[in-house]
Amino acid sequence: MTAQPGARQRLLDAAEELFAAGGFAGTPVDAVLARAGVAPATLYAHFGSKTGLQAAALAARLRRWDDAWAAAVAAAPDDRGRLLAVFDALEAFRTSGTPSRWCAFLDAAAGSPADDGTAAAALDQDTALLRGRLRELAAPVAGDRAAELAEHLLVVVSGALAMALRTDRATATAQGRATAAALLDGWR
Repeated sequence: MTAQPGARQRLLDAAEELFAAGGFAGTPVDAVLARAGVAPATLYAHFGSKTGLQAAALAARLRRWDDAWAAAVAAAPDDRGRLLAVFDALEAFRTSGTPSRWCAFLDAAAGSPADDGTAAAALDQDTALLRGRLRELAAPVAGDRAAELAEHLLVVVSGALAMALRTDRATATAQGRATAAALLDGWR
């Protein structure tokens, strides 16, 4: 018999699943509480608010995404492969059972009021991770133009994530990888 996760983890799991399915704004607190099997006081004791829960869920997701991407980079055979590993990581993340319709960070920012700093801060952290690692990985491929190449690849990655709303996520990731590979071929 497996022990049930604690209330905090159940809240995080429920929030991630329900926010991925219905968006932050479209998910009532009562639905999260019911899915987690906890009382309202438990949510407020652990996270302070629904927004605090969202911030914690996004922070946990960013750590898992970072780990998946680092593993994909470590498995890549060469500089080009390490740069394209972001797409391997997207595919691994997609098939890991982590719920998502597309990008949780873009979804949170798009579904939050303009004055809500929580979603914007989470998107900024995700963008900083993407931009920083892409620049680092682009350096051996593009030299002093690494920052420029990284910005182009950031657009391709973001586009692949958004395309998951128009087609299935596997196809969107494969198309993103093919676009990035074509960009790299033309870069030389």
